[in-house]
Order: sequence, then C-alpha cells, then structure tokens
Amino acid sequence: MDTPYAIDGELPEIKDPLLVVMLSGWIDTSSAAANAMDAIAQASSATKFLTFDADTFVDFRARRPTMELRDGVNTKLVWSTPEIALGHDINGKDILFLTGPEPDMKWNFFSKTIADLSVKFGVRRMIGIGAYPFATPHTRAVYISCTSPDKDLVAGLPYIKSSVDVPAGMAAALEHALYNRKIPALGLWARVPHYVASMPYPAASAALLSALCDSGGISIDISEMREQATLQRERLDQLIGGNADHSQMLTQLEQSFDELLANGTTEINFGGPIPSGDEIAAEFEKYLRER
Repeated sequence: MDTPYAIDGELPEIKDPLLVVMLSGWIDTSSAAANAMDAIAQASSATKFLTFDADTFVDFRARRPTMELRDGVNTKLVWSTPEIALGHDINGKDILFLTGPEPDMKWNFFSKTIADLSVKFGVRRMIGIGAYPFATPHTRAVYISCTSPDKDLVAGLPYIKSSVDVPAGMAAALEHALYNRKIPALGLWARVPHYVASMPYPAASAALLSALCDSGGISIDISEMREQATLQRERLDQLIGGNADHSQMLTQLEQSFDELLANGTTEINFGGPIPSGDEIAAEFEKYLRER
C-alpha cells in the first residue's frame, strides 16, 4: 500500500521527541484533554508538517467536511484528518503532536504507520491524554489514572492503576504498537467531577499538563491554566454554597472521597446512585452567561 501520509515541505530536523497523542472521537470529558493539547501546542509554537491521507482513515459520511459558503460561493471545504506537528518546550526539547479525528477504519494499519514513524523520528516516549467523568468533588485535587502495556513502566508511575474492562480508543492501540517497537508508551486520564462534565474544567487540563511534564520530561508554563482553574473553583464554590441541595451533594462526595483516601484507595463506589450533577451544570452555565 502507498504511504498514507504526506510531508508538508521539507521534513524538519527532529531529535529525541516526546510524542503526545490526543485524537478526537473518544472520551474527553469537559474537553479537558483537547484544551490541554491546545495549550501545550500553542506554548511550544507547534507547526504541522505531516498530514495523513483522509480517504484512507476517515469516513466522511460520519465526519462531513465543513463547506465555507460566502454570498452563495462555495469558497472551500475544510477536511478533518489526523496530522502531526512539531513544537519545542521551554528548554528546546522536541515535542510531536498527533491530533485530529480518531481513524474510522484501518486501525491496525494506522497503528503500524505511527509506530514506523515513531521509529523513524526517534520518539523516546509516547503519551496519550484523555478525561472521563467521575464521582469526585471539585474541592479536591484532580487525580490522574494511567494505562500502558508495560507493567514495569506502570509500576514506576505515581498515578492511579485501575482494573476494568472498557471499550478502547485509538490511543490504547498505539500504546501496544509502540510498545512492540520498544518505545515506552502510556496513557494519562484526568478524572472530572461528573457535575461539570458539560463545561470546560481547566483544573483537569492543568492536571494533565502537569502529568505530561512530569512523565514526559518536558517543561511547559501552565500558570495560565492554573489561574483559570482557580477562578472556576471560586465560581463553583459560590454557586453550590447558595443551594442547600447542591451543598449536601458536595458534602456527600467529599466525605466518601476522603474516607476512601484514608483507606488508601481512590476507587470510589457509592452504596446508592451517584448524585446527579445535571442541575448544577445547567445553573453554572446560566451563571456564567449572566456575567
């Protein structure tokens, strides 16, 4: 099969890069991973240099291109396709960014292609990022869970190690593809309070960025994301504090969370149904609109 990608211009010089993966289409609660990816790509001045063949990997009946229509003139079509960009951290270390839509087909071929490119570019480690909703209070730190086919790598990571059978995303397939080529590969997942799942949650994005720096050996300024997290925390405190039912739900979450932490676990399992956060989310969005 022909090469399923094209290099834009000349191939840039790449040295011992970290490969960061965030492909849309799988779980990313509050767009925490997407916002983290945007922040680090902007901070590192990332520039796209490789585009994958859309017809090979994307079903455009499911991901239709956007038509730019101006006064009846179809000026262009914007096609969504996976791509790779190159950026640099504060200290000049190379970072590769794999972004775009998750492939709709040929997952094994895509995984092999990324593994081949990783060997070609000398990738030293791959890290995929994501976020999922969890019954955790916003008044506690955002916890990160990890995944990897490499049990020794997992053992050395200071993150939550879960045991569960769940549907997998492309990043999980890439973990195996790179691991089989002797490249360390892992996934980092932020736990987002379920009652803020429908809105951005910068605390989760900041936690992912911090974990990326720690486990990826890079340096990125995340102070702005942390400031956004502090501001949202204050707004949530104000909103929930003004409603007795919401305050009771938060207290229940805090007590359960703290008790389990005291017992040495963060795998929360409520005896009854998890308190719904739909009302809090709707009121918080209204609160932000009014201001």
